[in-house]
Amino acid sequence: MSAAQRRPRTLIGTVLAGVALAAGLAAGPPAASAADPAESDPAVLAQLESLDRGLVSVHTGNDNLVSWRYLASDPDNVAFNVYRGDVKVNDQPITNSTNFLHRDAPNSADYRVRAVVNGVEQDFSPHAIQFRPGYYDVPIQPPAGGTVNGSGYTYEANDASVGDLDGNGTLEFVLKWQPTNAKDNSQSGYTGNTIIDAYTLSGQRMWRIDLGRNIRSGAHYTQFQVFDYDGDGRAEVVMKTADGTVSGTGQVIGNGSADYRNSSGYILEGPEYLTVFDGRTGAALATTDYVPARGNVSSWGDNYGNRVDRFLAGTAYLDGDRPSIIMARGYYTRTVIAAWDFRNGSLTRRWTFDTNSSTNVGQGYDGQGSHSLSIGDIDRDGRDEIVYGSMAVDDNGWGMWTTRTGHGDAQHLGDFDLNDPGLEYFKVSESSSQPSSLRIEPMNGQRGWQTASGGDNGRGVAGDIYAGNAGAEFWSAADTTLRNLAGGSVGREPSSINFLSWWDGDLTRELLDGTRIDKYGTGGDTRLLTGSNVASNNGTKATPALSGDILGDWREEVVWRTSDNRALRIYSTPHETSHRITTLLQDRQYRTGLAWQNTAYNQPPHPSFYLGAGMGTAPRPQASTAR
Repeated sequence: MSAAQRRPRTLIGTVLAGVALAAGLAAGPPAASAADPAESDPAVLAQLESLDRGLVSVHTGNDNLVSWRYLASDPDNVAFNVYRGDVKVNDQPITNSTNFLHRDAPNSADYRVRAVVNGVEQDFSPHAIQFRPGYYDVPIQPPAGGTVNGSGYTYEANDASVGDLDGNGTLEFVLKWQPTNAKDNSQSGYTGNTIIDAYTLSGQRMWRIDLGRNIRSGAHYTQFQVFDYDGDGRAEVVMKTADGTVSGTGQVIGNGSADYRNSSGYILEGPEYLTVFDGRTGAALATTDYVPARGNVSSWGDNYGNRVDRFLAGTAYLDGDRPSIIMARGYYTRTVIAAWDFRNGSLTRRWTFDTNSSTNVGQGYDGQGSHSLSIGDIDRDGRDEIVYGSMAVDDNGWGMWTTRTGHGDAQHLGDFDLNDPGLEYFKVSESSSQPSSLRIEPMNGQRGWQTASGGDNGRGVAGDIYAGNAGAEFWSAADTTLRNLAGGSVGREPSSINFLSWWDGDLTRELLDGTRIDKYGTGGDTRLLTGSNVASNNGTKATPALSGDILGDWREEVVWRTSDNRALRIYSTPHETSHRITTLLQDRQYRTGLAWQNTAYNQPPHPSFYLGAGMGTAPRPQASTAR
């Protein structure tokens, strides 16, 4: 594709609710360094994808639910017409939603939509992706298995992400293949290589990257990010690499014959790299030393190689305008977070946060990380911060706060308060001396309500699943009730404590766990979907390959691998909705959340605004295609 054919990037920034502006935005901490990035206007437009309509047709019963994206570039008064072939099937332009139930229509019906602006029809959208049996399969190609240290293995499709890799406005999949002998960091043994593939929605494999023998396979080793970091309209793929990694075009990174595995299968020596790969071809565009280097293995919490190789990754708009790469190592003792910019073909380190630095030693930042991270504008200054378990790091790389409540497995950052446009934060803990779960004010780290200590609380969720309570609800594995914003009990605990999905037609979120989606009810949960011939990932975590608003209207799709590992099976809602909300892909916090979802113990994304029962009109992002 030539430069002239590329779709221009879109610049997006969520419009802050008027109530927040009227109340006055809270000031962030004072600049800690002369190198601190310049202040950003919260209203500045932030770079995100320029997307097509993402049109889908989901067959259910005798009908087809046709749904499409409401884009940030659409005027507020846009309407839509739906066409089957060249015949318009709606009586009046659709103004209050971006879905249409075409009754008594065959599952082979071919749909397109046309936006109507000031009474004038615009161009046709691309043709709908047809979910004829109620789902859509993206064919995938398992790598050949092998034998390592006398043990055979095959491959299973694992975590996935999405990005517009070729700049045509359509999202592609990036998929991690994990060998069946993958190991938790605490387990010794050799593993097969980790493989990363890219696929179009039609199942065409674009490239394959082999991370090589010097990257161990497991949930904590490879955290990959898919995002357009340089603003050219095409997403890059970023991950940790090592000697022997082979790019999608056959480039060998470092020394291809090196083998740093010890007798226990751990890799505790040898160079480590950070590489940016081209989304179209898988070619290595830039490689630099990974920060931080492992250094002394025992400084990370043990001497055999478990905690030194605990990695997290994310994407953050640290200047409020353009995305930066976040790469992190360690959370049980020492933690180091490095922020990188990829511009003009080069990687530049923006800052490094190190709990062992002279500034941070003794301040309580060590040992506070979770098995995931969250990213959002917690101080309302227009720039993103990193919420790293029981601590937070400001957009300039300086520590903001620490609760000193230690390590945990799950955390949720989102706007969970119907009456407050700011963000709220909920996490669980696995320390017997700390509260098993607690709400934290993310702006300053002040503790809110908390539940009694109780050892390893492995699961916790926050989201509006019950319309009978104002705002979101909170629950965890160590608790026995559903709690409100103030920590009070509002009903029975849900049947699952895992993922969430906006699935049916109302504004509350549903429960996603294993290969099913349930709707919470005070008397019991109701099954809405059971995936057919699919499997969840990551053992007892039972997470999908990916879940989020990737197609159709603002509701969320769920993607599982098929049981034979031959396809990514996408389910999209068959339910009508009367709500019209801009695609969540163009909410900055939700989009970065979708990017870091694959990190370690996967967690669902949350938008920057309250989306739930009782909400008013959803905020509309601003959009521009020029700077």
